[in-house]
Amino acid sequence: MANTEQSKKRARQSEARYAINKARRSRIRTFLRKVEEAIASGNPDAAQAALKAAQPELARGVTKGVLHKNTVARKMSRLAARVKAVAKA
Repeated sequence: MANTEQSKKRARQSEARYAINKARRSRIRTFLRKVEEAIASGNPDAAQAALKAAQPELARGVTKGVLHKNTVARKMSRLAARVKAVAKA
């Protein structure tokens, strides 16, 4: 249990940060799910549009410290490859 004023404040800040980061992660996952659904539907235009919308969200996750840079780079790369495959097919 937090005893000092500083530790109480840090606990409050930590709770607030947790809520903000949770919302950010949820928002990013929603965008990723939309890309997945567009790929599954086989519509190349929808998949491309969904990917374009998801990329800034993923990048924002990196700048805000919610996701690791390499994780996002890998996700973007793999999604882009799958969208390209849908467009080709």
